[in-house]
Amino acid sequence: MHPTRRSRTAVGVLLTLTLTGSALVAGTTATATAAPAPKPYVLSGGVSSPVYSYADAIRETVWVIAPDFDGDGQKDKIAADIVRPRELDAKGVDVPVVMDASPYYTSLCRGNEAECKTFDAAGNLEKFPLFYDNYFVPRGYAYVAADVAGTSRSTGCVDTGGKSDIGSIKAVIEWLNGNAEAVDAAGNPVEADWTNGKTGMIGKSYDGTIANGVAATGVEGLETIVPISAISSWYDYSRSQGLPYSWNYSSGLAARVATNRTQPQDCSATLQRMNDEDADETGEHNAFWDERNYRDSVALNAQNVKASVFIYHGLQDTNVKTRHFSTWWEELGKAGVTRKMWLSRVGHVDPFDIDRDEWVRTLHRWFDHELMGIKNAILLEPRVKVETEPNRWVESYTWPVQLTTTTLRPQADGALGRPVAKTTQSWVNAPSQRENTAVAEGVNPNRLLYATSPLLTDARMSGSMVAKLRVTTEVATGQVGVMLVDYGEDDRVLTTGDGASTTTTETCVGASTPSDDACYFTMSRNIGTTPLQVLGRGWARLDGAGTHDVTVTLDPDDAVVAKGHRLGVVVVAAANGRVRNVDTTASTYTLDLAKSSFVLPGLALPHPTWAASWGWLPKRSEVAPEPAQRLPLLLDETA
Repeated sequence: MHPTRRSRTAVGVLLTLTLTGSALVAGTTATATAAPAPKPYVLSGGVSSPVYSYADAIRETVWVIAPDFDGDGQKDKIAADIVRPRELDAKGVDVPVVMDASPYYTSLCRGNEAECKTFDAAGNLEKFPLFYDNYFVPRGYAYVAADVAGTSRSTGCVDTGGKSDIGSIKAVIEWLNGNAEAVDAAGNPVEADWTNGKTGMIGKSYDGTIANGVAATGVEGLETIVPISAISSWYDYSRSQGLPYSWNYSSGLAARVATNRTQPQDCSATLQRMNDEDADETGEHNAFWDERNYRDSVALNAQNVKASVFIYHGLQDTNVKTRHFSTWWEELGKAGVTRKMWLSRVGHVDPFDIDRDEWVRTLHRWFDHELMGIKNAILLEPRVKVETEPNRWVESYTWPVQLTTTTLRPQADGALGRPVAKTTQSWVNAPSQRENTAVAEGVNPNRLLYATSPLLTDARMSGSMVAKLRVTTEVATGQVGVMLVDYGEDDRVLTTGDGASTTTTETCVGASTPSDDACYFTMSRNIGTTPLQVLGRGWARLDGAGTHDVTVTLDPDDAVVAKGHRLGVVVVAAANGRVRNVDTTASTYTLDLAKSSFVLPGLALPHPTWAASWGWLPKRSEVAPEPAQRLPLLLDETA
C-alpha cells in the first residue's frame, strides 16, 4: 500500500480502536497491531487464479478532474471506465489496477479485430475492448480503460503526446492513489476506496506511448508499465535526424483520434498551435518536441521512472521504429529501473495475437509479482528474449548482446574492409527511387553499395550500426540515407502485413458475457524465402551545399546473418516512401571513402582467416557496468 493511501481495512481498525478507547483502564497503555490486509488473490500453481465472477463484476464510469490543459477556462474531465470484482468489494478487500489508457476507444478502436467501447442506452459501458478485463478481473484485479483528454467521453483536446495527453492520464493514476478528485455522471464526488493504489499500465502503440510518458513523470502509485510497440520520443517518430516522415503529423493524428467523441469541443486552436510549433520546415528538435520526449528531456525522463518496465517490440516495426525501444531501454538501464524485454521478428503486431499462450502466461506472472506482490521467480529469469530467426528465440541478461564492434570501410571496388581507400565515389539522386530498388544488387547509378565477402560462419548482429560519412552535396538542402543489408537467400519473416496474418483459429482467454467475450483470432508469421533482408535504416538532413561530416545512427536489429551471406551497406540520398524528400532534384552526391566508416555492433568474428584477409580484427566494446536490477521477492507458496 502506498503511504499516501489508507485502505478500508486500515480505516476499520482505527475506528474500532477509537470506539473502544473509553473502556480502557486509566493509567494503562494499550497497543494494537493491525491485522494484515486480506489478499485479493487466491493462489493456484503459483499464480492468481480466476475465482471471481466476471459477469457479476461492478461496472462504473467516473470522470477524473484534471487541470485545464486546453486553456478553455474549464478543468478537463477524464472518463475512466472501470470493472472490478464484486465479491472483493463486498468484503472490503482492496485490489490493484491494470489500466489501458487510450485515445482510440471510439475512433480507430483497439486490437487486431478493432474492438470499440460500446454503451447501453443509459450510457453504461457494455463492452471493454481487448482481453485484459476478461482475464484479470476474475483473478482479483480491477481493470480501467481511460479515455485520453479530447477523445471518446473525455473533455479537453488531444495534443499528441504532450502535456494534455500525459497529464490527463497522470491525473487518473493520482485519483486511483487517493491524490485527485473524480465525479460520477451526476456530478457526485467518487473516491477510489476499493483499490490499494497500485496501478500497472499496458497498451500497444499510442496506448503504450502514454504509459511511457506517464511513467516518465514519476507519478506515485504507478508500479509497472508494459509498453508494446510504443514511442519513447515523438521527434524520433515524426522524423529521422531532421528529415520528416510526414508533414503536420501531430495535428493530423490529434484530429483523427478525436472523431466520434461524445463531448464536442472546438480544438482548432490546439491543432493550429501544433502546426505552428512542430518545425517541420527545418527539422529542428525544439521545445515542442522536448515536451514529447520521455527519455531524457528536462521535465520527462527515465531518471524519474519509479515503475518497473516490461517492453515488447517487433524488430521489423517500420511504424514505431526500433530506436524507440532501444533508446528507452538504454536510458532505463542508466536509471537503474527494473526491466524486462521481448523482441520478435514481426512488425507492428501485438504479442497477444502472434505469441498468445506464452505472452499471457508471462504477463500474468509479471502483474502478479509487480501488483499483487506474489513471490515468483520472474525477475530471476533472463531479462531479454529475442527472436533472432523465424520462431527461434534466444535469451540473455543484457541487450544488445554486444561483445565486439566491427569497423568496416568502403572500398573503391565495392568491398567492405579495413584498408583505407583514398578516393571518392559519386551517385546521382533519384527522388522517385524506392528502397527495394536501392538495395537490389547490380549496377545502379543512384546509390553506392559496399559488401563483404561471404561469411564463413553464422554471425549475430545485435544493436545499431553507426555510419560516419563525409558527404559533399551541391544543393542547399540535401539528405543522405544508409541501409545495412543481409544479402543471401534464406527463409525470413516477411515484411508484408507486418509479418503476420490473421488465421481462422479463435481462442478464448478469460471469462465472457453475452456483450463482451474473451475470444480472439490468432495470427501466424508470414515466412518466405527472400534474397535479402534490410537490418537497419537511417537518414539525416544536410543543410547547405558543400562537404558534411555526418553520423547516421541506424534503427537497431538483432538477427543472425547466416554462413555464406554477405553484409552490405547501401548509401543513397532520397528515400521515396521512407522519409519525405527535401532534395527532389537529380543532384550529385560524393562520398569520401577514406573519411567514411561503418561501425557494426555485436557482429561475432566470422573466422580468423576471413578477418586476416582484410587486415582487421573486431575490437572489444567498452560497456559501462549497469546498475543492479532490483532483486525479486522469494518464491511464494504454490498452493
